[in-house]
Amino acid sequence: MDIFLVLLAGVLLIVGILGSFLPVLPGVPVSWLGLIVFFLAPSIEMNYWFLGITLIIAIVIFILNLAVPAMGTKKYGGSRSGMIGATIGLVVGLIAPIPFGILIGPFIGAFVGEIVNKSNSKSALRAAYGSFLGLVASSVMEFLVSLAFLILYIYKVWEFKEVIF
Repeated sequence: MDIFLVLLAGVLLIVGILGSFLPVLPGVPVSWLGLIVFFLAPSIEMNYWFLGITLIIAIVIFILNLAVPAMGTKKYGGSRSGMIGATIGLVVGLIAPIPFGILIGPFIGAFVGEIVNKSNSKSALRAAYGSFLGLVASSVMEFLVSLAFLILYIYKVWEFKEVIF
Protein backbone atom coordinates (compact mmCIF):
# COMPACT_ATOMS: atom_id res chain seq x y z
CA MET A 1 0.00 0.00 0.00
CA ASP A 2 2.84 2.38 0.84
CA ILE A 3 4.57 1.89 -2.49
CA PHE A 4 1.31 2.41 -4.39
CA LEU A 5 0.56 5.69 -2.57
CA VAL A 6 4.15 6.93 -2.97
CA LEU A 7 4.07 6.19 -6.71
CA LEU A 8 0.61 7.76 -7.08
CA ALA A 9 1.91 10.86 -5.29
CA GLY A 10 4.88 11.01 -7.68
CA VAL A 11 2.56 10.76 -10.69
CA LEU A 12 0.37 13.56 -9.32
CA LEU A 13 3.42 15.76 -8.79
CA ILE A 14 4.60 15.18 -12.36
CA VAL A 15 1.09 15.88 -13.68
CA GLY A 16 1.18 19.08 -11.60
CA ILE A 17 4.37 20.16 -13.35
CA LEU A 18 2.74 19.49 -16.72
CA GLY A 19 -0.31 21.42 -15.52
CA SER A 20 1.81 24.50 -15.02
CA PHE A 21 2.01 24.76 -18.81
CA LEU A 22 -1.39 23.25 -19.66
CA PRO A 23 -4.10 25.46 -18.18
CA VAL A 24 -6.59 22.61 -18.40
CA LEU A 25 -4.85 21.18 -15.34
CA PRO A 26 -4.37 23.29 -12.23
CA GLY A 27 -0.66 22.57 -11.72
CA VAL A 28 0.03 23.61 -8.15
CA PRO A 29 -3.21 22.19 -6.66
CA VAL A 30 -2.54 18.84 -8.36
CA SER A 31 1.02 18.88 -7.04
CA TRP A 32 -0.25 19.62 -3.54
CA LEU A 33 -2.71 16.73 -3.88
CA GLY A 34 0.34 14.56 -4.58
CA LEU A 35 1.86 15.68 -1.28
CA ILE A 36 -1.37 14.78 0.53
CA VAL A 37 -1.40 11.32 -1.07
CA PHE A 38 2.21 10.81 0.01
CA PHE A 39 1.39 11.55 3.65
CA LEU A 40 -1.62 9.22 3.51
CA ALA A 41 0.73 6.26 3.23
CA PRO A 42 0.31 4.30 6.48
CA SER A 43 3.99 4.15 7.38
CA ILE A 44 4.62 7.87 6.77
CA GLU A 45 3.93 10.09 9.77
CA MET A 46 1.63 13.00 9.00
CA ASN A 47 3.31 16.40 9.10
CA TYR A 48 0.55 18.98 9.49
CA TRP A 49 2.90 21.98 9.46
CA PHE A 50 4.43 20.88 6.18
CA LEU A 51 1.03 20.29 4.59
CA GLY A 52 -0.40 23.53 6.00
CA ILE A 53 2.42 25.70 4.69
CA THR A 54 2.36 24.04 1.27
CA LEU A 55 -1.44 24.42 1.17
CA ILE A 56 -1.18 28.16 1.80
CA ILE A 57 1.45 28.43 -0.93
CA ALA A 58 -0.73 26.41 -3.32
CA ILE A 59 -3.77 28.64 -2.69
CA VAL A 60 -1.79 31.86 -3.14
CA ILE A 61 -0.18 30.62 -6.37
CA PHE A 62 -3.54 29.39 -7.70
CA ILE A 63 -5.09 32.82 -7.14
CA LEU A 64 -2.08 34.62 -8.60
CA ASN A 65 -2.14 32.30 -11.61
CA LEU A 66 -5.63 33.54 -12.41
CA ALA A 67 -4.84 37.19 -11.77
CA VAL A 68 -1.38 37.73 -13.28
CA PRO A 69 -2.38 37.61 -17.00
CA ALA A 70 -5.10 40.18 -16.40
CA MET A 71 -2.69 42.29 -14.34
CA GLY A 72 -0.19 42.17 -17.21
CA THR A 73 -2.86 43.43 -19.58
CA LYS A 74 -3.79 46.24 -17.20
CA LYS A 75 -0.16 47.22 -16.55
CA TYR A 76 0.48 47.68 -20.25
CA GLY A 77 -2.47 50.01 -20.67
CA GLY A 78 -5.25 47.52 -21.26
CA SER A 79 -8.84 48.09 -20.27
CA ARG A 80 -11.39 45.76 -18.74
CA SER A 81 -12.36 44.73 -22.27
CA GLY A 82 -8.76 43.73 -22.95
CA MET A 83 -8.62 41.64 -19.79
CA ILE A 84 -11.89 39.91 -20.67
CA GLY A 85 -10.64 39.38 -24.22
CA ALA A 86 -7.40 37.84 -22.92
CA THR A 87 -9.38 35.43 -20.75
CA ILE A 88 -11.70 34.45 -23.60
CA GLY A 89 -8.69 34.09 -25.89
CA LEU A 90 -7.05 31.78 -23.38
CA VAL A 91 -10.09 29.50 -23.36
CA VAL A 92 -10.39 29.55 -27.16
CA GLY A 93 -6.65 28.95 -27.49
CA LEU A 94 -6.99 25.85 -25.32
CA ILE A 95 -9.69 24.23 -27.43
CA ALA A 96 -8.66 25.48 -30.87
CA PRO A 97 -6.68 22.89 -32.83
CA ILE A 98 -3.87 25.28 -33.72
CA PRO A 99 -0.24 25.05 -32.66
CA PHE A 100 0.63 27.31 -29.73
CA GLY A 101 -3.03 28.26 -29.32
CA ILE A 102 -2.50 28.77 -25.63
CA LEU A 103 0.06 31.47 -26.35
CA ILE A 104 -1.66 33.04 -29.34
CA GLY A 105 -5.20 33.02 -27.89
CA PRO A 106 -4.73 35.46 -25.00
CA PHE A 107 -2.70 37.78 -27.21
CA ILE A 108 -5.36 37.91 -29.93
CA GLY A 109 -8.16 38.05 -27.34
CA ALA A 110 -6.64 41.07 -25.59
CA PHE A 111 -6.01 42.76 -28.95
CA VAL A 112 -9.63 42.21 -30.10
CA GLY A 113 -10.97 43.30 -26.71
CA GLU A 114 -9.05 46.55 -26.94
CA ILE A 115 -10.12 47.17 -30.54
CA VAL A 116 -13.77 46.61 -29.52
CA ASN A 117 -13.16 49.07 -26.67
CA LYS A 118 -12.29 51.65 -29.35
CA SER A 119 -8.56 51.72 -28.64
CA ASN A 120 -6.16 52.41 -31.46
CA SER A 121 -4.18 49.48 -32.81
CA LYS A 122 -0.94 50.61 -31.12
CA SER A 123 -2.40 50.64 -27.59
CA ALA A 124 -4.31 47.42 -28.34
CA LEU A 125 -1.08 45.74 -29.39
CA ARG A 126 0.64 46.97 -26.22
CA ALA A 127 -2.17 45.54 -24.03
CA ALA A 128 -2.00 42.24 -25.91
CA TYR A 129 1.75 42.11 -25.27
CA GLY A 130 1.08 42.67 -21.56
CA SER A 131 -1.39 39.80 -21.57
CA PHE A 132 1.18 37.51 -23.18
CA LEU A 133 3.83 38.50 -20.64
CA GLY A 134 1.38 37.92 -17.79
CA LEU A 135 0.53 34.46 -19.07
CA VAL A 136 4.20 33.51 -19.41
CA ALA A 137 4.98 34.91 -15.94
CA SER A 138 2.14 32.99 -14.31
CA SER A 139 3.16 29.76 -16.05
CA VAL A 140 6.78 30.13 -14.93
CA MET A 141 5.65 30.92 -11.38
CA GLU A 142 3.40 27.86 -11.30
CA PHE A 143 6.15 25.67 -12.77
CA LEU A 144 8.67 26.76 -10.14
CA VAL A 145 6.31 26.04 -7.25
CA SER A 146 5.30 22.66 -8.72
CA LEU A 147 8.98 21.83 -9.16
CA ALA A 148 9.66 22.86 -5.55
CA PHE A 149 6.85 20.54 -4.40
CA LEU A 150 8.43 17.70 -6.42
CA ILE A 151 11.83 18.37 -4.83
CA LEU A 152 10.23 18.34 -1.36
CA TYR A 153 8.54 15.05 -2.24
CA ILE A 154 11.84 13.50 -3.35
CA TYR A 155 13.45 14.71 -0.12
CA LYS A 156 10.66 13.16 1.96
CA VAL A 157 10.83 9.89 0.03
CA TRP A 158 14.56 9.77 0.70
CA GLU A 159 13.95 10.58 4.36
CA PHE A 160 11.47 7.67 4.71
CA LYS A 161 13.14 5.23 2.29
CA GLU A 162 13.69 2.51 4.93
CA VAL A 163 10.03 2.56 5.93
CA ILE A 164 8.64 2.69 2.37
CA PHE A 165 10.86 0.15 0.60
